[in-house]
Amino acid sequence: MPTHTRIRPFNTKQTYPEQKLNNDLSQGVVARGTMVFLRGQVAQDLDTRESVHIGDAGKQAEKAMANIKMLLEEAGSELGHICRIVVYLTDIRYREAVYLEMGKWLGGVFPCSTGLVVPALARPEWLVEIEVTAVIPDAA
Repeated sequence: MPTHTRIRPFNTKQTYPEQKLNNDLSQGVVARGTMVFLRGQVAQDLDTRESVHIGDAGKQAEKAMANIKMLLEEAGSELGHICRIVVYLTDIRYREAVYLEMGKWLGGVFPCSTGLVVPALARPEWLVEIEVTAVIPDAA
């Protein structure tokens, strides 16, 4: 039995055929386990607090996803247990680069996803922020 029930999974290739996206998403997720809430992750080294990849939204998304993977593993979870993702962009033109990068990390996961365009993030050099909710599944 799968750990999580993904409600109406789909791929963005079908939903947005005019775009070059390839993201596995769901309309909803039913999960059992201990919740893991991560604060929004940006292109910042978590040890040095240095901002990286200034001006490149795709590379910033890559760093944010690497941070997410590391934090989930430190919590005892993994990318495959992400249930919800919220993406904040400072410009709609960054959407394709960011979602293409996220698709590399989340293939086959099918989280619920919400994307927002906001006027700014906490630092002017940050172009994207990614927040996730995951679980540590109950033992079978």
